[in-house]
Amino acid sequence: MKISALLTSAGINIGLCALLLSLYSILRKQPGNVNVYFGRRLAQEHSRLRDSFILERFVPSPSWIMKALQYKEEEILDIAGLDAVVFLRILVFSTPTELFWTRYSSWADSFNIIRCIYYWKCRTKIKMEYKNIARMRLVHVTRSPLSPSHFTVLVRGIPKSTEQPFHDAVQTFFTKYHASSYLSHQMVYKVGKVQKIMSGAKKAYNKCAHLKDNVVDQRCRPSVYRCCLCGGPSNSFQLYHDELEVSGKETDDHSDPNARDEECASAFVFFKTRYAALVSSEVLQTSNPMLWVTDMAPEPDDVYWSNLWLPYRQLWIRRIATLLASIVLMFLFLIPVTFVQGLSQLDTLQQRLPFLKGILKKPFISQLVTGYLPSVVLQLFLYAIPPTMMLFSAVEGPISHSGRKKSACYKVLYFTIWNVFFVNVLSGSVISQINVLSSPKDIPSQLAKAVPRQATFFITYVLTSGWASLSSEVMQLFSLIWNFIRKYIFRKTEDPTSVPSFPYHTEIPKLLFFGLLGFTCSILAPLILPFLLVYYFLGYIVYRNQILNVYCSRYETGGSMWPIVHNTTVFSLVLTQIIALGVFGLKESPVAAGFMIPLVILTLLFNEYCRKRFHPLFKSFSAQDLIDMDREDEQSGRMDQIHEQLILAYCQFPPDAQDKSPRGDECEGEVEGHNSSIEIDNNARSQVSKDDSSQHPTLGTLPVVRLQKAVKFLSMIFTLQKRSLSI
Repeated sequence: MKISALLTSAGINIGLCALLLSLYSILRKQPGNVNVYFGRRLAQEHSRLRDSFILERFVPSPSWIMKALQYKEEEILDIAGLDAVVFLRILVFSTPTELFWTRYSSWADSFNIIRCIYYWKCRTKIKMEYKNIARMRLVHVTRSPLSPSHFTVLVRGIPKSTEQPFHDAVQTFFTKYHASSYLSHQMVYKVGKVQKIMSGAKKAYNKCAHLKDNVVDQRCRPSVYRCCLCGGPSNSFQLYHDELEVSGKETDDHSDPNARDEECASAFVFFKTRYAALVSSEVLQTSNPMLWVTDMAPEPDDVYWSNLWLPYRQLWIRRIATLLASIVLMFLFLIPVTFVQGLSQLDTLQQRLPFLKGILKKPFISQLVTGYLPSVVLQLFLYAIPPTMMLFSAVEGPISHSGRKKSACYKVLYFTIWNVFFVNVLSGSVISQINVLSSPKDIPSQLAKAVPRQATFFITYVLTSGWASLSSEVMQLFSLIWNFIRKYIFRKTEDPTSVPSFPYHTEIPKLLFFGLLGFTCSILAPLILPFLLVYYFLGYIVYRNQILNVYCSRYETGGSMWPIVHNTTVFSLVLTQIIALGVFGLKESPVAAGFMIPLVILTLLFNEYCRKRFHPLFKSFSAQDLIDMDREDEQSGRMDQIHEQLILAYCQFPPDAQDKSPRGDECEGEVEGHNSSIEIDNNARSQVSKDDSSQHPTLGTLPVVRLQKAVKFLSMIFTLQKRSLSI
């Protein structure tokens, strides 16, 4: 281990963290940055700091740390939801406290260390956390407000017929085979571009409504870049808003004969009870598994509309294509990893680049190049991986945003473990990796030899990708720069509706990979453990602050990411035990090596037990709980009201385009609490009340009507813009 290079990297990263955290404690107090550092609170409370000179605003202070730690878990659950609580539990769960104290306090032999790791982490902590998260998920399902996804099933693979359109085929099929439980359905339309126009119209309306509420009887100042309503009086928007309402009332009563021309082979089917929807989603509908495919629908805010009209038959081809693309990307990434390995080896670098011999002979430069630069270069290359994996996951065809993010989380995790751990441990050479894989019996000894050689790199990687990234996360550098450009160059006002969502697909793989490093390096390179402890402690503070103030949850998955944590932890345990087996083999200790084999088997058996006991709770709901919830709603008389709300819950063109609330697409449903996006249009409600509850209309003409309203709305906006410019 190169101590001098490690100290150089540690000094640079510690100084960078201290600088960024100090700047954050100052910048968060400035009124101009309130939408950067308090996006969630600004969207919910519409609070604004006073723009007055106070000396305390320009002095670094740790007050934000105390504010982030003062919230209890129950309060965070009410504010940010179960997904945020589970993420914080991942931080606590992954902290290698037991590894630290076992290694530095007892100085036992390696076998005792592995045994302690197994009994503490595997037998106690993993099972206890899995059980607690499963219990919290059950409470979330049974005690949360009404979720329309419990009554809704997404049907894909609807057979095409020349005799009747998809709309009639769905109604005929479910009326015939699910007559006692079928309520209604809503078709999915192939209107990707039109839906973008509708989303843009909704954003424009929310911004204009916000401008109307906050800038009364004022005109925007002339500038090089004019804002949306620059030059026009604030009450001019109210005039067009009234006209839009009148035109909307006129168009609601008309139907378009071409409404079903863009119907695709997918539909949301609503059932009278939660239990009926669960049974329908689990049962094979026909003898052909490729037709009438049913799944429980995601939450309305979680629906990934652009993938719903993909033909179901081509989804398996898309999955294979994205899998092959991910594998190709993993092997292509060997090029930058090999380059990074060359930077960490000073002798090899001098041989390949002889003109740098004079510069590399200087002690500080050599320590900087070998200790700090490799992890920085690798981190820069890794920044492109999460967006790429998100693109691959979108191509696979998931039906929900959470499903896409979960798939991307798996891909980023596998990619990181392979390219950052295994490729670096095996020296980054493709030939050497093939040689190792060709002889599996030599893998434990090869890992036992290679892990200590890469200890310096892994520690510097924790400093760069861990400590420095946390300080960059709390600073929100990109948002801060964009806020400055938007406010002082484009002269745009603050937009409280634009709030980012938490990047689970990038942060969870990072936490789990650091946990893997803690396991595998605890035996041969225990010096990494204090750096990991500092990272997890700092991350606990930073992420609590970001969850409470910055990020906004667009949807709630009920902690569905936890099985990824469990599987990765078990994999880390097995890998650690394999490395220990190699260590005992190198030390020629056959007795200890013999005890490691049944330990690996016990770990795998324990994983199978957890998979059978807890994992089904994260895939589906229990019939017992759903039936109890249905009976409670029927006894209280709420079921009819729930049925009315289901009609418009999954409309592609929601009727809240005229909603004056400050929420937007970026933070939908968070301002007024969870599942608050279920809103009923008055016209649709009156139409529903005229029909029998078992024969609800599918409202197939409503998307076309709302499209007409959106086009009229956009035309009014453009007319208003021209008038304002002429003034």
